Amino acid sequence: MSKIKHHLTGPLLMGYAAGTLPEAFNLVVATHISMCDSCRAALAEYDAVGGEVMMSGAPVAVAEDALNATLALIDRGVVEEAPAKKTAGGIFPAPLQSYVNGDLESVKWRKVGGGVSQMILKTSDEASVRLLRIPAGTAVPDHGHHGTELTLVLQGAFVDESDRFAAGDVEVANEDMNHTPVAEAGLDCICLAATDAPLRFNGLMPRLAQKFMNI
Repeated sequence: MSKIKHHLTGPLLMGYAAGTLPEAFNLVVATHISMCDSCRAALAEYDAVGGEVMMSGAPVAVAEDALNATLALIDRGVVEEAPAKKTAGGIFPAPLQSYVNGDLESVKWRKVGGGVSQMILKTSDEASVRLLRIPAGTAVPDHGHHGTELTLVLQGAFVDESDRFAAGDVEVANEDMNHTPVAEAGLDCICLAATDAPLRFNGLMPRLAQKFMNI
């Protein structure tokens, strides 16, 4: 993924390293990091800083049975196993495969209008994350944001008022952005998108359908 042009921001990488992001955002960050050498190297620096901070802090007592309790969780399968490696010819990196239980062929698409399909992935309630499939040449309705939206391209590409985003690129949108993403000709555009607040659609029909799309 040497052609990646749009990367994660410093605050997102720092939040991921510190464990303060919602699970939905963690999934987008982890998936992008698995595709991007630059952001993976930047994360390692944040992890190193965090390690130094922990080493310089005062010791904290833990319960005497902490080790046994952790081993018991592993025995019961509560602690998740490492995700499977990316399958040959697949487009989903390992962090995403563990949420979909496979690759693209495992996705259960649901149509949401205009030819666009989605699959909402199960995460914690602080934010939501979904796979989007936008047919080539199709525009997503014009919208703004009540919070933050992270959109990672997995296949194909889209363009909007800010730039062009291809496989591996991530767009970070906030309350100041209004845009109309359009999938380029060729392959359908498949994205992983996380939001911590509902989108702000500018058209009447998308607003009426919004509650049914859960977006």
